[in-house]
Amino acid sequence: MATGPEAGMDDGAFRTAEGRISLLWLERLRAYLEAGRDEDVALVMEPLHSADIGDVLEQLEPAERIALVVMLGDRFDYSALTEVDESIRLEIMEALPNADIARGVAELSNDDAVFLLEDLEPEDQHEILSALPTFERLKLKRSLDFPEDSAGRRMQTDFIAIPPFWTVGQTIDYLRAEQDLPEEFYQIYVVDAGYTVLGTLPLDKFLRTPRSVKIDTIMNTTFVLVKAEEDQEEAARSFERYDLVEVGVVDESGRLVGVLTIDDIVDVIQEEAEEDIRLMAGVGDEDVSDTTVDTVKSRAPWLAVNLVTAVLVSYVIGLFNATIEQMVALAVLMPIVASMGGNAGAQTMTVTVRALATREIEGGRVRRLIRREMVVGIFNGAIFAILIGLITWLRFTNAGLGVVIGLAMIINMIVAGTFGILIPLTLDKLKADPAIASAVFVTTVTDVVGFFAFLGIAGLWFGLF
Repeated sequence: MATGPEAGMDDGAFRTAEGRISLLWLERLRAYLEAGRDEDVALVMEPLHSADIGDVLEQLEPAERIALVVMLGDRFDYSALTEVDESIRLEIMEALPNADIARGVAELSNDDAVFLLEDLEPEDQHEILSALPTFERLKLKRSLDFPEDSAGRRMQTDFIAIPPFWTVGQTIDYLRAEQDLPEEFYQIYVVDAGYTVLGTLPLDKFLRTPRSVKIDTIMNTTFVLVKAEEDQEEAARSFERYDLVEVGVVDESGRLVGVLTIDDIVDVIQEEAEEDIRLMAGVGDEDVSDTTVDTVKSRAPWLAVNLVTAVLVSYVIGLFNATIEQMVALAVLMPIVASMGGNAGAQTMTVTVRALATREIEGGRVRRLIRREMVVGIFNGAIFAILIGLITWLRFTNAGLGVVIGLAMIINMIVAGTFGILIPLTLDKLKADPAIASAVFVTTVTDVVGFFAFLGIAGLWFGLF
């Protein structure tokens, strides 16, 4: 039977050639849901991958989502809830009995189960965990005890660990006989009696070695481990730096407690990137599926901060009312200086915030970057000062006005480059997330300096004070 993009119904594929969910397919599913045709719903949903089911849930209306999950019953794949926006996931889980959630969670891998449970209310978590077998409950409880967004929350607790004195043959026999093994694994961990990692053994090396060879003679003694309390972003950085596909996770005593695999880390990288983009735009953890009220709550605080900074800029402009009244052309040209400075500052700020997130700015590189951005500001300022100066001269037949806006452009471009890197660095030193507030401060600085420089130089040049 076809799956994923090839999965379809008798009169249409699940996805169109462009990769979108077919509207024909979706309307047929809605018809089945409205008519209460459980078996037909199950028939069309059965071939779909959990990621595709997540896409379907996001396309349906709230009542339709609940109806779909209820009709599928035990056939609903709860891993699909890891593929949807948080608001949709919580909406569905709040509508379902905890007993049903417990049955669904019991079928998931540890990391997916933790992902579903971590945002629930404590009493709901306790009720769901209480319905699980003791061993599964203890594993999930242990993972939930680790800090949010830590490697311990992301790890899978199923892994393969063997003693160093086994042979390759003994290990192969163990893997063939043992029933409770991870569904997928990329390396074997060699541990002592206390589960301290002594080495790792990649599967490719393991499978090429004769049965009689002892494990401790072929294991890798140089390996990377991640602490369970470590931030998931730091763990992702280790994967990037060392080209890993799997890494062991250890607790505070150095005992192996789980593993992180590349599929987990891809999700982390995507989440962190999306978070940085949202924070830089001042929209918090907003999702496209959020309600109007939630969206307003997410955006309003930073819009309020922007309002305050806009009032500050307007105050600076107000200081030069007399100057503007005597030369109306200044009002026409003011936005150009501020806009160019704002864009230049945003360019520097974006590069700096990303470099801070990836730990690329360390030690002596900071001073070099500051000097570089100042020099870049000088060169860009000179280039665009000449261009806007000539345009202004030709437009207003006033060479002095062209010189004024050119000087203001140079000043603001230098300030934009300098503060575009200094503001994120300062926020980082103060233990604040530079992605959250940098844009507001950089824009304020470039607006204030741009207007002040342009109007101030104009007043001095033309003797308008």
